[in-house]
Amino acid sequence: MRTGETFYRMRLSPAQKQTRALVQAAAVVCEEKKGLHTRILALDPADSGLSDFFLVTSATNARQAVTIADEIELRLKRDFGVYPHSVEGRRNGEWILLDYVDFVVHVFLSERRAFYDIERLRKSARPLTPEEFDAELKAELAEKTRAARTKAPVKARAATAKPAKKTKKPAKRAATAKKPAKKAASRRKAVPAKRKSARPSAKKIKRSR
Repeated sequence: MRTGETFYRMRLSPAQKQTRALVQAAAVVCEEKKGLHTRILALDPADSGLSDFFLVTSATNARQAVTIADEIELRLKRDFGVYPHSVEGRRNGEWILLDYVDFVVHVFLSERRAFYDIERLRKSARPLTPEEFDAELKAELAEKTRAARTKAPVKARAATAKPAKKTKKPAKRAATAKKPAKKAASRRKAVPAKRKSARPSAKKIKRSR
């Protein structure tokens, strides 16, 4: 089975899509701050409890670990309005844990990560690099656009069928256009009648002279 094949088949709820966007944003911060061996563990629902993902990255020293954790917290708060439920290990910087409930960020010192080996403890999890995780999100968007395009021809047919009902209206306008023509003809007939009535009055004037 290819990486992300199961992802293509499942339908994600809005909350799951939001979680994936948050995890992706946090992974981008790890890459920007030179985190080492960043991995996203897609946890097995039967074994994960409340969380869906673990984001794991390494730092070469405590100062870098704190910088990565602080930037993740700031970025998610600024761009998404999301705050961690709890933060642990920031003082010593050896293992900083940011708990966002649906996913958990682990920032380790390299030697601490090797000691605890969290990836081995979660054998049922599916490990992904940030690039693979991003590819799955793009695949989800591509699947949506394909589904939208298949529905588009049905809407186009319905739109073309509606104007056929409007073809009767010009006939009414043509009928109403004939009425002024009749009125104009009646006016033309009335004008000669006035001229005939005017001639006898001129003759009567000459006779009187």
